[in-house]
Amino acid sequence: MTEFSQLPYQRPNFERVKHQYHQLLTAFQRADDPLTATQAALLLAELNERVASQQMLATIRFSVNTLDAFYSGENDYWNDYGPKYDELVADYYRVLVASPFQAELKQIFPETLFKIAANQVKTFSAQNIPLQQAENKLTSRYAKLIATAEIDFAGETYTLPQMNKFSSDRDRTKRQAAAQATTAWYVEHEAEFDEIYDQMVKVRTEMAHNLNYRDYAAMSLDLMNRFDYGEAEIAAYRKQIREQVVPVVTQLHQRQAKRLGLRQLAFFDENFAFPSGNAVPSGNAEALVAQANEFYHELSPQTGDFFQMMIDRHNLDLISQHGKQSGGYCEFIPEFETPFIFANFNGTSGDVDVLTHEAGHAFQAYQARDTNAWKCIFPTNEGAEIFSMSMEFIAYPWLDKFFGQQTTKYKYDHLASALTFLPYGALVDHFQTEVYQHPEMTPEERKATWRRLEKMYLPDRDYTEIPELDRGLYWYRQSHIFEVPFYYIDYTLAQVVAFEFWQRFNLDHDQNAWSDYLTMAEAGGKQTFTQLIELGHLQSPFAPGTIETVVAKINQQLASISEEQLG
Repeated sequence: MTEFSQLPYQRPNFERVKHQYHQLLTAFQRADDPLTATQAALLLAELNERVASQQMLATIRFSVNTLDAFYSGENDYWNDYGPKYDELVADYYRVLVASPFQAELKQIFPETLFKIAANQVKTFSAQNIPLQQAENKLTSRYAKLIATAEIDFAGETYTLPQMNKFSSDRDRTKRQAAAQATTAWYVEHEAEFDEIYDQMVKVRTEMAHNLNYRDYAAMSLDLMNRFDYGEAEIAAYRKQIREQVVPVVTQLHQRQAKRLGLRQLAFFDENFAFPSGNAVPSGNAEALVAQANEFYHELSPQTGDFFQMMIDRHNLDLISQHGKQSGGYCEFIPEFETPFIFANFNGTSGDVDVLTHEAGHAFQAYQARDTNAWKCIFPTNEGAEIFSMSMEFIAYPWLDKFFGQQTTKYKYDHLASALTFLPYGALVDHFQTEVYQHPEMTPEERKATWRRLEKMYLPDRDYTEIPELDRGLYWYRQSHIFEVPFYYIDYTLAQVVAFEFWQRFNLDHDQNAWSDYLTMAEAGGKQTFTQLIELGHLQSPFAPGTIETVVAKINQQLASISEEQLG
């Protein structure tokens, strides 16, 4: 059993890989019988997997330490050569979807691979390679700017992820000062953020126009493999959130303000839920991992074996440090059939969220690891997030391991925060849609657009004490907007589905809930988003009434918890 740090990385030789691709593609194209065609296709899939795995290893190791000279160089290599490898993959996919042996190929590859392949062919052009390279460099520039941020506060120096812990500090003066210090850093780098994003919008718009898309917003539907819905459905879904969720979230904020003895929540109060302090997990990172291991062993044999493997192989990098990228993610390295979890622990309840959320991703991928096409191990993004967000709710009966007597507070805050997230997630999507539908906007106009939309989705957000944010700067800290455009509405769609699992596991005590989750996990990317939902006996978030029903059930549950119970 190889530890993650020992997995071998070697930069591929592009010319050699290109030659291998061309040899196999020639054999695939010239195949005059199904057996020859499927053998060539499998060899191409294996080559694709090997190259992708090396790119993932380099990207992961760079994210862990952006100051590492070797992997910084490898990151530069993949920024330049990644689009060139994409061209080889597009050539493979072009032959795959055009092969006369579709029936036989679909017996060895999932149906969804052919959908993904068709979209990649549609969204790739050799003409765009220089633009993709430019986009990659801009993304790395943003990531490094965030990763190397240092904020002097209260006599210490902190990274941006480390500063997050002060947003739930019991001392309101400290919360405000921390928010002001963090905002001051973003203001100091405002021109650089504007420049990076302005170039990103121009580059992505040019890519879309080169491929005859109306704009990058339209192109994103194919880039994100949104097989089951389009712009109209997304717009209608956002409208449901504005109408059905925003009023409830406003009421929750009013209850929170009353609980805290405030007339109105300021922006820096939003993450502080209880006068006695937010629920905080007991123990350091090592203790939390041990507690998570107990939970996963008690949940099921499958999750127990999985998480033990994650510990034994050291597939968890959890501690925040200077030079480490912000945020958290899960990746799956197909060549080695191993998941990896990246996080930035900061001593808050968010640390437990990582051990459930990212582990939900990792468990799903591990269950689907035998899939022939690595692109179909994870579902498309909105499907993948079902497993992570649902695992957060599946963990509810075991949360006392982490929070002890604070468990009720954590559950209330976690459920309320999950609901509160929906308007913000829709805001991020709406903002990007307007930006890319109007790429001629100036940086100032983009900031004004953010603030205008922010008032629609977060109408009670109060920036009085931090007036710089009233100019529309908050979105600088949302890395998805820069690094993975349009990967955000996915979280909200999955959250609505995950709320159904919350009800089935914790209210209905549905005996079939775990088997449905497991069946969906094993299917993974072999099913589209809608197919996964149907497989799990769940309702589509696009269906009329789904959001209204879910929100009513959550609101009822939160209302049933008294202030006395929350301490």
